[in-house]
Amino acid sequence: MISDKFEPLKIPDVTEVLNSVEPTSQFCISVKVGPLSVSPMGFGTWAWGNQLLWGYQESMDSELQECFNLALKNGINLFDTADSYGTGKLNGQSERLLGKFIREFEGPIKSPDDVVIATKFAAYPWRLTSGQFVNACKSSLERLQIDRLGIGQLHWSTANYAPLQERVLWDGLVEMYAKGLVRAVGVSNYGPKQLLKIHGYLASRGVPLSSAQVQFSLLSMGDEQMELKSVCDSLGVRLIAYSPLGLGMLTGKYDASNLPNGPRSVLFRQILPGLESLLSCLGSIAERKGKTMSQVAINWCICKGAVPIPGVKTVKHVEDNLGALGWRLSPSEISELEAAAMDSPKKMLQNIFQTA
Repeated sequence: MISDKFEPLKIPDVTEVLNSVEPTSQFCISVKVGPLSVSPMGFGTWAWGNQLLWGYQESMDSELQECFNLALKNGINLFDTADSYGTGKLNGQSERLLGKFIREFEGPIKSPDDVVIATKFAAYPWRLTSGQFVNACKSSLERLQIDRLGIGQLHWSTANYAPLQERVLWDGLVEMYAKGLVRAVGVSNYGPKQLLKIHGYLASRGVPLSSAQVQFSLLSMGDEQMELKSVCDSLGVRLIAYSPLGLGMLTGKYDASNLPNGPRSVLFRQILPGLESLLSCLGSIAERKGKTMSQVAINWCICKGAVPIPGVKTVKHVEDNLGALGWRLSPSEISELEAAAMDSPKKMLQNIFQTA
């Protein structure tokens, strides 16, 4: 088993951890993800190292450290990443940065488990044995310079195109858990039917499935996503919602004449023109609540029992997203938002790797 010590972090006097951090009460309420206690919202780090889609440059690292520090000081302890995050030579950069930020955090961290890192392992076609998948986990731990992960997640299912590989990857998750490399096991981009299958298999091996990460937002609340949420609830699996802001479409910052740079502009051009009703509803509720549209959209996810993980690149993003905590939409406001979302002629495209 992994030692309880956390020497790779090399943080002096780790016994002091977070005692100096006194987040306001609105950030102290945690939720359970399997055996873990996590903040009701985490942060995604897809952009940390991704040049193609998010325009990452190494000059951003100092502000990303500030983002991490601000989040942790305000009670956010869940950070989602993946071994594939980054582009080209920067693959794995997100994990390396997270490890660096933990080590250089200017505050006490009493235990490595106080920072819950959820990493996803890609189902690459050359990962054909459970041992290779375990080695992928060890490589992530080396980049992060920690002893064990909070949640080790299978990034996507191969059931649609390489079903024989799927069982090998499941066995890899079992081995990670048995070796103490991860505190909890999760999956990503699984639909309801495949989720039931892996849940049953892991249970037969004595491994609880703790989380299911999927695209989930007011733009991604179709029948399949809601069925998945129901299955998660029935199994005691926590749904982690990525892209809770629809890649930025629910922030109110963009319209047909003001599109983001890069590949996102193609998707925005297709979907944004049909979102007037939903964006108007978000804006109206935000004004009544004294909140931003982003905060309302994220709060909707929280009210549905999911743990949203919006991506952050700037301190301003962190500050805005923190405003989604400490309050709740009313049932009537939730119904109002969902009715507007259902009336929208365009929805977010589902991830091509999501199974049935």
